[in-house]
Amino acid sequence: MQLEERITAFVKLGDFIRQFTNNSPQQDDTVAYNALFFDGFKHQLKLAEQHNGWFTLEAIKFALKSWSNALTQDNITTWLAPYKLKTITPKRIAIIMAGNIPLVGFHDFIAVLISGHEVRVKQSSNDKHLLPFLSKYLEHVAPEFKGLIQFTDGALDNFDAVIATGSNNTARYFEYYFKTKPAIIRTNRNSVAVLTGNETPEDLKALSEDIFRYFGLGCRNVSKLFVPKGYNFTPFFEAIYHWHPIINKAKYANNYDYNKAVYLMSEFDMLENGFFMIKEDQSYASPIATAFYEYYDDLETLKTQLDADKAKIQCVVAKNVMTEEIPFGHTQHPQLWDYADGIDTIAFLNDA
Repeated sequence: MQLEERITAFVKLGDFIRQFTNNSPQQDDTVAYNALFFDGFKHQLKLAEQHNGWFTLEAIKFALKSWSNALTQDNITTWLAPYKLKTITPKRIAIIMAGNIPLVGFHDFIAVLISGHEVRVKQSSNDKHLLPFLSKYLEHVAPEFKGLIQFTDGALDNFDAVIATGSNNTARYFEYYFKTKPAIIRTNRNSVAVLTGNETPEDLKALSEDIFRYFGLGCRNVSKLFVPKGYNFTPFFEAIYHWHPIINKAKYANNYDYNKAVYLMSEFDMLENGFFMIKEDQSYASPIATAFYEYYDDLETLKTQLDADKAKIQCVVAKNVMTEEIPFGHTQHPQLWDYADGIDTIAFLNDA
């Protein structure tokens, strides 16, 4: 199977996914194999939502829209242009996926197949409905993929390299278990925002997207704010208030109530607005419905701190402050070439 054929297959997959990105799925008669797959995928969306309370239909459709935007001919061609993929030796690559947000392991899945390898997938039990169905669609638009995609609920075996995503605790297990294999092992990371006090209301409103999308469960969600001493949080709370309906989601509300009770009983100082809390804390990982904040004296010292802690940080959100920064509101819109943890997956697959 040639590289151009693999690219075409994923472009067709993007076309299929695009039908499900609106509030009501719209069937496009030009999309291949709709008679076989359209209604079936609608059913998978319902199953995914019923199975995992965090996977609301809004969250799933947001993820699908991101992937449909990514899987275009231009994007995929731009992504793969720096690599030599036409002469690779096919290998069997195992992927252990997280399940914190919908299709969170999809990028690894695409990278393995589009670079010409076989894939062995062990999904999280929290996110098990969407990807197997999409892989079946992929096998119909490109029958050469049949036999190259395997899913398992048991132990992984018969593979040449592994990409594993989990917590800091599971990473220690992965490192031991896969010590004889080439591996990418991902641990907990969080994203931060650096504020100066000069942000516009539009900037802060955009930042709220980075905080609340997927209920804050992703590694690209902002969980920590760095602010100058004397920072006024009133404009921040005003700018994020349009997210207040999030408190109507039962799992989010339960976490908000629980964490607020813990803070109050522990007599921690915190600010809150009825659906979200901020608390001064040096940690990067904050609980659901909470962001931590930390004061800084000067930006140069903060840059040094963030550089020293880069192994803990996925994204830094700022506006004309950091050398490498993501604009407000863009953390949940990564490009295909924006690699998790800054590790080039395609280069790893070429060298594995």
